[in-house]
Amino acid sequence: MKTKSAKAKGRRAAAELQQILLKTFPDLEESDVRVTPSGVHGEDLQLSPKAREIFPFSVEVKNKERLNVWDALDQSKTHSAQLNAKPIMVFRRNRTPFHVCMEIDTFLELIAG
Repeated sequence: MKTKSAKAKGRRAAAELQQILLKTFPDLEESDVRVTPSGVHGEDLQLSPKAREIFPFSVEVKNKERLNVWDALDQSKTHSAQLNAKPIMVFRRNRTPFHVCMEIDTFLELIAG
């Protein structure tokens, strides 16, 4: 796949995730959850302070058939450190639902309430 096509595929996945978040959290508006333009360094979804309060994560989105999990997690951690947010990676491959990868401490914190 050419670089341009791969980036477009990633942007589409980020836009789909944006819509999922907006549907899940009706208090948020489109300006609260923005898809980062291609080539911009940082997280794939830029969250407003209001959105970050509701959804305290730094999101790295991957839409690939073959995924290097460790590289993607490192990328997520790098971006989240700058924002004081918890890193998560949201990923999928063609025609599959999204999945989430996060550190066990973050997961346990979520389910413990």
